[in-house]
Amino acid sequence: MNWKIIHIDETDSTNQWLKDHCDGVPDALVVVADYQTAGRGCGTNTWESERGKNLLFSLLIHPSDIAANEQFRITESVSVALCQTLQAYINSRVEIKWPNDIYVGDKKICGILIENRLQGNTIKESIIGIGLNVNQTVFKSDAPNPVSIRQLTGKETDLEELLQAFLHAFDVTRHSKTTCFTYKSMLFRKGKYAIYEDKTSCFTATLTDVLPDGRLLLVDKDGQERLYAFKEVNFII
Repeated sequence: MNWKIIHIDETDSTNQWLKDHCDGVPDALVVVADYQTAGRGCGTNTWESERGKNLLFSLLIHPSDIAANEQFRITESVSVALCQTLQAYINSRVEIKWPNDIYVGDKKICGILIENRLQGNTIKESIIGIGLNVNQTVFKSDAPNPVSIRQLTGKETDLEELLQAFLHAFDVTRHSKTTCFTYKSMLFRKGKYAIYEDKTSCFTATLTDVLPDGRLLLVDKDGQERLYAFKEVNFII
């Protein structure tokens, strides 16, 4: 795909920039910022990034081939593309912490915020925000477990080269029929017992599956299946 890339010095968030500027804009637009004054994660979460050190960008696509009730496919495509891209730079295994945080070991290297605008049974447009820790070495916020490529490898990474590698990978995963299966194979804690917390208690369970609608299936030590939508369960790291 022929991506149009717009570089800006600073904005509140690249997702918001696209919302303010994307009316009538065709598919395959990327906005990249050197700095975000109000970078957002999911919910009320924020994203810390030192100016010019990391990849802060958002993509605009019009996924007309994806029905509204299949919108989790976008999450799968983006997450897999990021893992595959990063794996070329990092020796340690890169994984997806459900639904779409990218982890190396117990450390978070990348966050994703996807905002879909629906029109009937279709997705009118999808804005995909990505914050990827690349060359930052010191994190000053109270985020519990950030890590960057530089911290893992000891090397500087070219931001433009990394962006192009991701866009190429996303072009592939977006249209691949095997992306769902690849997503599941890359899941953080897949098949391992670990501690989770829901609104009633902490419990030990194994991550078994992710359903097509994006819900997480855990099986606890008593063999009971537990099904969760986003934000209904926490991973205890």
